[in-house]
Amino acid sequence: MQAVAIRRGETAPTVVEKPRPEPEPGEVLVRTLRVGVDGTDEEVIEGSHGGLPPGEDHLVLGHEAVGVVADANDTAFEPGDVVVPTVRRPPAEGPNEYFERGEPDMAPPDACVERGIDGAHGFMAEYFTSPAEYLVSVPESYAEWGFLVEPISISEKAIDHAEASRSAFDWDPDSGLVLGNGSLGLLTLAMLDARGYDRTYCLGRRDRPDPTIDIIEELGAIYIDSRATPVPEIPDAHEPMDFVYEATGYAKHAFETIEALAPGGVGALLGVPEPWEFEIDGGTVHKEFVMNNKALVGSVNSNHRHFAAAVETLGSLPEWFLDALVTGVYDLDSYEAAFADDDETAIKAAVQFAQI
Repeated sequence: MQAVAIRRGETAPTVVEKPRPEPEPGEVLVRTLRVGVDGTDEEVIEGSHGGLPPGEDHLVLGHEAVGVVADANDTAFEPGDVVVPTVRRPPAEGPNEYFERGEPDMAPPDACVERGIDGAHGFMAEYFTSPAEYLVSVPESYAEWGFLVEPISISEKAIDHAEASRSAFDWDPDSGLVLGNGSLGLLTLAMLDARGYDRTYCLGRRDRPDPTIDIIEELGAIYIDSRATPVPEIPDAHEPMDFVYEATGYAKHAFETIEALAPGGVGALLGVPEPWEFEIDGGTVHKEFVMNNKALVGSVNSNHRHFAAAVETLGSLPEWFLDALVTGVYDLDSYEAAFADDDETAIKAAVQFAQI
């Protein structure tokens, strides 16, 4: 079968030939439909994040997948079921406490591997196998968009943790700010809208005309250009925010989020920055936390429960939004276009392996 992989020492993905995998007991063979491409894939290709499986000279890419069960292999699934795989798997030494309690997303990096990212081959191949416990059912009618379940699940977890941090008091957020107008930021903005936030905002660094700004405004949100209104100035220019979702990986935003929050507000940090030293007023930051009951939570990955919630959320998103968000679906023969970064109109791309 064919797969899209990054070879050791190379800086662009390539198509490789691999044997079709055979499912072991408890595993399911899945025929891949579509696999999404995101910023993490770009970091893996650049070599700034993740790593190859031990003893391999390449990594099969792809962690945002949807497929159809080809061989249920005596599991609870049936041939033809549409499924989405979760990303994390136990490390070489076997399952640990995080996996045993169904919370692999809470494992530190050295206590797991991530398919298509770090230490294990991904799903960007004609077929893949997975233990049944790491597959989530998706309605057949969602198959076209099923590769979005994984990124939605990331935000499901982040919002879940943010809400949990406010569970000690009556927290009813009205205003939400998303930092970053990439595909994950736009998905999250749509999720906040679906959750009934009265006022939503999205911060970016793009000039009009721009398709992401069009989506932001079609969702009824306000676009904030960070070049004109930096994050610390947002409370004066607009309003303090009950919830801030950071999806930029810009390290200063972690601390600027505190200034943007309303009393009792919470910020969720999801971007993964490179090391960067800069000065902050630590006393003011500390005081803001304490005197205004603010909170920040960090979040990475997601577990089966968040994937299941993401399936429900996917079904609630308007079709116009999904059509506008997914700007390119490419057959394997033109897979390079899914990784191209020179198209300013591109938002979310996917590689398609089989007709839906």
